[in-house]
Amino acid sequence: MTMTTVDPNFSETADREARRARLFTRINVADKWFQVLGLSWITPLLKACAGDNPRAQIKEIWRLLAVPLLAIFGFLLLWGALAPKVQTSLGAVPGPAQVWEEVVNLHQDAKAKAAKQEKFDAMVEKRNERLIEAGRADEVKTVAYTGAPSFYHQIWTSIQTVFFGFLIATAIAVPLGIAAGLSPMANAALNPLIQIFKPVSPLAWLPIVTMVVSAVSVSQDGLFAKSFLISAITVTLCSLWPTLINTALGVASIDKDLVNVSKVLKMNTWTKITKLVLPSALPLIFTGLRLSLGVGWMVLIAAEMLAQNPGLGKFVWDEFQNGSSSSLAKIMVAVVTIGIIGFMLDRVMFALQSLFTFTNNR
Repeated sequence: MTMTTVDPNFSETADREARRARLFTRINVADKWFQVLGLSWITPLLKACAGDNPRAQIKEIWRLLAVPLLAIFGFLLLWGALAPKVQTSLGAVPGPAQVWEEVVNLHQDAKAKAAKQEKFDAMVEKRNERLIEAGRADEVKTVAYTGAPSFYHQIWTSIQTVFFGFLIATAIAVPLGIAAGLSPMANAALNPLIQIFKPVSPLAWLPIVTMVVSAVSVSQDGLFAKSFLISAITVTLCSLWPTLINTALGVASIDKDLVNVSKVLKMNTWTKITKLVLPSALPLIFTGLRLSLGVGWMVLIAAEMLAQNPGLGKFVWDEFQNGSSSSLAKIMVAVVTIGIIGFMLDRVMFALQSLFTFTNNR
C-alpha cells in the first residue's frame, strides 16, 4: 500500500495564493466605488502594495494621480504669474494666495455668524422660559434670526434650491419621456414643444416666472420664499429637457422582442412600465438625470443673481455690487466652490446610477 504525502510547502503556497486572490477580489470590488468617488488612483496603489505588477501599477498611478496633480499645479503657477498683470476697476486680479486668504476669512466669518445666531437663539429661549415661569405662556413665540447668512448657509440654500427644481423636473420629464418613447402619437405631439423650448435661456424664463409666482403667491407667509420658488422653477424649466429626451430615447430603444413578449403575456400598462420599460431604459434615464442636474446647477447661479435668492448666485452679485478690494477674490472663491459642488453633484448621480444600473459610463 502506497502512502501519499502532501508537501507542506505546496500547501502553504496554495494558502498564500488563495489569500492573494481574495485580496485582489476585494480590491476590484472597492474599485467600483473609488471610480464613483473620483478616486480611481487608489486601486493601482493598492494593487502595487499587494505585489501585482508594481511597474504597470506605477504607470497607472502616474496617469490617474500624478498627471492631474501636475496639471493643477501648473495651472496655479500660471494663474499666480499672470493674475497680477491684469488690472481691473477693483485692482489686480487676485492670485491663488489671495483667494485662499479669502477662503480663510469666509470660514472665520461663518463661525462668527454662527456664534451670533446661537447667542440670539439662546436669548429667545431664555425669554420664553421666563414667560412660562411667570404664567404668561400665551406670549411665548418663536423669533426667526434675521442676521446676514454665512457663506456656508448660502451654499446650502443653493443646493436645496437646485434639488427642489431638479426633483420637479424629474417628476415631469420621466413620465412624459416614457409616454413619448412608447407612443408615436405622444412623441409627435411632444417633439415640436421640446425643440421650441429646449434652447430658451434662463434669463428669458426668469421674468415670466417672476410675474407668475408674484401673481399666484400673494402672501409673504407661504411655505417657500418667493425668491426660492422663482429660482427653483427656473431651474425646472431649463433642466427637464435632457431627462425627457434621454428617457424617450431609452424607452424607444427597448428590444422589440421584449415588447412582443409583454404582449404575449398580456401585461397591463403599469406592469409593462415597471417590469420592462424602466429596467431597460434606466441607463439612458440616468444619463439624462446627470445632464439635467448639471444644467440646473449652471442655471441656478444666474437665476439666484436676478431673483435675489440667498444662495451662491446672490453672493456673487452682492460682492460684484460691493466693489471692495476683496470682492474679486471672494467671487473667485465662489466660482471654485460652484465648480467643486457641481463635480460632487455629478458623483452623487453617478453613485445612484451605479446602484440601479449596470452601465460603465464615467
